Amino acid sequence: MSEQSIESRGSTAHGLSRRHLLKTTGLAAAASALSGVAIPRVFAAENNTIQVALVGCGGRGSGAASDALSTKSGPIKLVAMADVFEDRLQISHSALKSQKDQQVDVPEDRRFLGFDSYKKAMDCLNPGDIAILATPPAFRWVQFAYAIEKGLNVFMEKPVTVDGPSTRRMLKLGEESVKKNLKVGVGLMCRHCPARGELRKRIADGEMGDLLLLRAYRIAGPTASAFTPLKPKGPNESFTGRKAEDMNDLAYQIRNFHSFLWLSGGAFSDFLIHNIDECCWMKDAWPVQALGFGGRHYRGDYIDQNFDTYTTEYTFADGTKLMLEGRCMTGCYQEFASFAHGTKGAAVVSTSGHWPSRAKIYNGQKMSRDKIAWQFGPERPEHNPYQVEWDDLVSAVRNDTPYNEVKRGAEASLVTAMGRMACHTGQVVKFDEMLNHDHELGPTVDKLTMDGPSPLMPDGAGKYPVPQPGIVTSREFTA
Repeated sequence: MSEQSIESRGSTAHGLSRRHLLKTTGLAAAASALSGVAIPRVFAAENNTIQVALVGCGGRGSGAASDALSTKSGPIKLVAMADVFEDRLQISHSALKSQKDQQVDVPEDRRFLGFDSYKKAMDCLNPGDIAILATPPAFRWVQFAYAIEKGLNVFMEKPVTVDGPSTRRMLKLGEESVKKNLKVGVGLMCRHCPARGELRKRIADGEMGDLLLLRAYRIAGPTASAFTPLKPKGPNESFTGRKAEDMNDLAYQIRNFHSFLWLSGGAFSDFLIHNIDECCWMKDAWPVQALGFGGRHYRGDYIDQNFDTYTTEYTFADGTKLMLEGRCMTGCYQEFASFAHGTKGAAVVSTSGHWPSRAKIYNGQKMSRDKIAWQFGPERPEHNPYQVEWDDLVSAVRNDTPYNEVKRGAEASLVTAMGRMACHTGQVVKFDEMLNHDHELGPTVDKLTMDGPSPLMPDGAGKYPVPQPGIVTSREFTA
């Protein structure tokens, strides 16, 4: 259950992100305890320390933990960590300890390993504390269910689901968490960006006229673990081996989770969801259907399930289009940005990554400096949305104000999966069809063991099934 991230976390297009400063990869478990109490405690002055458990000690989890510990509204401490890979956990712990020494109180007996480690980490918390769920998304609903049982507030990384069945579960769990007054943040931090928020308000106020078209691009070279080579054969097929030849198939897949649809939704879901979500925010709606294209090109011996190129036409209920382009190929033009077009002008939603947004509106469709009608700043700084989302969550926990992003996070994940399935099958896929689809990519995620098989096993040559548009049309692949 390990997560790497190459996502921009307050970096330039070519710089290292904050999430990558820790340079870790990981999985697993997090937070909380005293059973039976569902109502989170309000953090009064006499007992206002929030305890945090980190489940999934990779780049994303470690970055989220660092942001949690950087909030300024009161004392907060990291007290437990969980992963399936010992090296990832120890690397994360060392990095966080060096950054936030006084706030990291995780001795050896509160560092847990294994597929049940998330329970042990959460059992170290009190109701009302916070569990960070930053494993690959396949495990999200399993761990969230336990956090709800324990009365824990939650921060969960995106995507929160990978298919119809997991989305239905997550929506139901979200309703349960609302009933229990739990505060839940989802790592779609673009919606916590003041620049994008101001742009959205201006669009809603009619400053761009009628919104007709949205465009989004994340076209780059091979990213994170989206390209995975054939696993070398070795004499020791264990889970904990650090060399590829020493790992069993399940461990190898988790180490390279971007390559496998059951774990992450693949490159499409993991890399493109932010662009999709911020564009849907500008439209204030979810698309009702998707038509997609894509293919695998010169792949050599790579055994992942991803396409190299993805083009998706999303259609909203009023006919407005969102055109999404995704590519992971060397030697090609690169861009990481989202744009909006209305009858009165065009806008930059984001450019050069996730932050800063550099949101602006142009008179007309030509995006040149002399046509700028409005831009965010420079008198107002663009605060880091990765930090803002944590400031907002912790403030809600301390003040017991309503705060639950599960429904929106699940719907954003479903819309992303809808586009992915359209590309992988060559069919038009509708929102309700995706939500009610019966193809569960990881049907045994709640039963996995360290020495057991993966939900998706390789063939005799060590390769995995890939999507075949027009041939396999009712599901994304056949095993």
